[in-house]
Amino acid sequence: MSREEGGPHAEAVKEIEVDPRLPDILDLGFPDGGLRAWLVVFGCACICGSTFGFVNSWGAFQSYYEHNILQDRSPSNIAWIGSIQYSLTFFPALLVGRLFDLGWFRAPLLSASCTMVAATFLTAECKAYWHFLLCQGIAIGLCSGVIYGPCLGVLSHWFKGRLSTVLGVVAGGSSIGGTLFPIVFRNLVVKIGFPWTMRVLGFMLMTTLGVANLTVARRLPPVNASGGMLNLKAFRSTKFSVYTSTGFFAFLGLYTVLTYIDPSATADGVPETFSFYLVSIANAGSFFGRIGGGILADRIGPINVMAPFTAVAAVLTMIWPFVHGKSAFVAIAIVYGMSSGAYVSLIAAPMIAFGETDDVGRRTGMFLTVLAVGALSGPPISGAINAATQNYKAVGVYAGSMIFVSVALLWVTKYLVIGRFGGKL
Repeated sequence: MSREEGGPHAEAVKEIEVDPRLPDILDLGFPDGGLRAWLVVFGCACICGSTFGFVNSWGAFQSYYEHNILQDRSPSNIAWIGSIQYSLTFFPALLVGRLFDLGWFRAPLLSASCTMVAATFLTAECKAYWHFLLCQGIAIGLCSGVIYGPCLGVLSHWFKGRLSTVLGVVAGGSSIGGTLFPIVFRNLVVKIGFPWTMRVLGFMLMTTLGVANLTVARRLPPVNASGGMLNLKAFRSTKFSVYTSTGFFAFLGLYTVLTYIDPSATADGVPETFSFYLVSIANAGSFFGRIGGGILADRIGPINVMAPFTAVAAVLTMIWPFVHGKSAFVAIAIVYGMSSGAYVSLIAAPMIAFGETDDVGRRTGMFLTVLAVGALSGPPISGAINAATQNYKAVGVYAGSMIFVSVALLWVTKYLVIGRFGGKL
């Protein structure tokens, strides 16, 4: 039948024949559950445990390096290793997010997983500062970013109505990892030594990342291959730009407590045999903040959860250097973990709502790249303030103030989106 005979419907038929994926593309119904979808959630939780869980354990390494392997280095210099880890966990999202939009997922995930395990084994052989900077800071951090980057995009393929809850569940994986890794490290390092302890951690990562590679998969085909790695037009949106700045300011201060609570407790007289548990306690507390925050966000909106919880984290950051005694540090660790966990688990939820699903990788990647600058700078700035003042009081004021700026910008973002401070968002 010719186009003339087919009338106006012939053009539509031709389009469907040209692109055989179109029926699947048009059927964007989200499962929002089911065995396959929950296997993806489990795999993404393993990813968060292997990346952020491992990176969030840095406080235990910071304390150990200060008193053992890197005694000749200042706390601020040592903190650069952890800061590079933090920032690189976010920074590659700009590249891998766009690759995810274009359909590249399996190869980056597998290659980065293998490299991260290898870098962990190589850390066992490190002796000098630059060795740790290269293996633990750059290599592990970069691999964490490549692995974690597409994780948020994958979840947006499988969930929509329950997305905030799922983000909280997945983020709970980082709490579990952040609880277990420091405990395993500090208990084994005194029994089998640093090299074999790192090898044990490498085998743990091999297991969790292996599960992730077997279970995590994208659902929707790539449908927006146009454009480059950046979508700078997104920054013309005031709400996008303001929300992006919230992440930058938050991470100038958010990881300060996790980085320095161990050495600050030791300096206050808390036995080192106990103080190293504080990072694990904080990460355990964050599990409840992440899960509870995700469930609550689906009901009242992510920013309505993030803003008050983050304000609590800011207050605790300011008062942390002024407390004394084991019980006080434990209380700070638990409540801080819960409040900061709610923020970290939900940072992508508003971002996903700012555009189309097929561009979520690129959009989230730009956001996380800006956030990475704050994550890179925050702990070393805090370390430099500590070195200059010889205490953590000014550190707490600085870090808490940065978090408060982020809280204010969260409310501004909400007002720009819905035109009022009340309502669900």
